[in-house]
Amino acid sequence: MEVEEVKAYIESGILELYVLGQLNTQECSEVEAMANKYPEVKAELSAIELALESYALENAVAPSSALEEKILAQFNTNTITEKLPEPKVVPLYEGQKDGTVRTLRFALIACSILLVVSLGALFSAHNDLSQANEQIATLSLDKEKFASTVSKLQFDKSGMENRIAMTETNEWATVKLAGVKDSPKAKMLVYWNKNNKNILINYAAMDLPKTDQAHEYQLWALVDGKPVSLGVFGNTDNAKEAVKQMETIAKAQAFAVTIEPTGGSQNPTMEKMVVMGGVTI
Repeated sequence: MEVEEVKAYIESGILELYVLGQLNTQECSEVEAMANKYPEVKAELSAIELALESYALENAVAPSSALEEKILAQFNTNTITEKLPEPKVVPLYEGQKDGTVRTLRFALIACSILLVVSLGALFSAHNDLSQANEQIATLSLDKEKFASTVSKLQFDKSGMENRIAMTETNEWATVKLAGVKDSPKAKMLVYWNKNNKNILINYAAMDLPKTDQAHEYQLWALVDGKPVSLGVFGNTDNAKEAVKQMETIAKAQAFAVTIEPTGGSQNPTMEKMVVMGGVTI
């Protein structure tokens, strides 16, 4: 076997497995034959055994006094007349120092340092990832808020343009509905076309008490003393357009809004009235 082949055999790791008792009988015989034939293999094998022995000695844990007493108690103390001699540990290769031992120790230290550095890098990467996720969530929330603000501004702009258009023509009459006793701050506008009798409401010019999911608003026209339904509409938050067209009415003396169950009612719930306004045309 060439020198390079012997070196490759040593570096294959089989000698370490032999020392650790991880080889079968045939493999052990092959290692012992190689050690007897090649001094380099035998020297390396001895160095590995010495390194493991040194590691075991450095990390040995002395048995407790209680364990010693327990072991001695198993013997018949009446037959023991002399004190047991102190055990003596004799190294297998006393005085032997080899570069391979130092190499193994350095490798162990290097692995420990690498493990610490790797754990530190992993912890740092985890923190960076958490911070990045928080920044992404914040940006996403800010984007949603910005989009909501833009949508609200466009909604209000559309409503304002509608109000301006209504005041610049004589075709539409604006009816102001004011809050009643139970909702004094409520208000809204109703636009009534004098020609085709269409009715429009403007969400941007509306301030009504909020309703829950089971209720909505219902617009009424008072015609010859009787209420006539002009349709239902929801909260401002649920409106897709600033202006909504209601049912057509030919004549009316007043308009009012009540809060009714979703879908509306045949007759207004008077105690749930929120705004009312008379027609002056």
